Amino acid sequence: MYLTLQGTDNVEKYKEFFDNITSKRNEEKSIPMAKYMQNKFEFLGIQSKDRRDLSKDFLKELKSKKEIDWRFVELCWENEYREFQYIANDYLKMMEKFYKFDDIYRIKELILKKSWWDTIDFLDTIVGEMASMYPEHNELILKWSLDENIWLRRISIDHQLLRKGKTDTELLEKIIINNLGQSEFFINKAIGWALRQYSKTNEKWVLDFIEKYKDNMNPLSIREGSKYIK
Repeated sequence: MYLTLQGTDNVEKYKEFFDNITSKRNEEKSIPMAKYMQNKFEFLGIQSKDRRDLSKDFLKELKSKKEIDWRFVELCWENEYREFQYIANDYLKMMEKFYKFDDIYRIKELILKKSWWDTIDFLDTIVGEMASMYPEHNELILKWSLDENIWLRRISIDHQLLRKGKTDTELLEKIIINNLGQSEFFINKAIGWALRQYSKTNEKWVLDFIEKYKDNMNPLSIREGSKYIK
């Protein structure tokens, strides 16, 4: 395991932060938030803006250390309330200048824990940034596209969503081909999103791709991928 808690440094500071966030629980809002996620997780009922306002000073303090505090990330991920996983994601985004090569294996562990589309669709941007910094990760991400875990596959498909003109189309094509013929909604939707997003940059490439592989593509992927094509 990459994410292990050792020692007692900052334990009280972490506890104070977690207790402060938890004390802001809004029962009325927590119910619909949990329902939106199919009641897979318990929520405090703290909405995005409020969550970021409550955590910004603490996260800024952590950022000032200029290295990722993985102990804090794990504590957030193990917490029963979903908002803490969102806080961990906010923190990881803030720390993108400090990613190290092996951090992608730490991120993989997060992908495989408490997996659902809300955290996965944030972590794919983290993986995308890491792969931009360390292109050697492309081989690993290609392997993820064949993994039995659907969330690793979804991340591999969508990790280039923000690349625009820097998209590695050869890698994107290989990854999507590895996931054609699937009945899994989250995979077919991810394929559509990847194509739709890239169509904003290179419409012809996406059109050619759909034409080439349409017989093996799910209608959802084609519909989503064609959404912005005139």
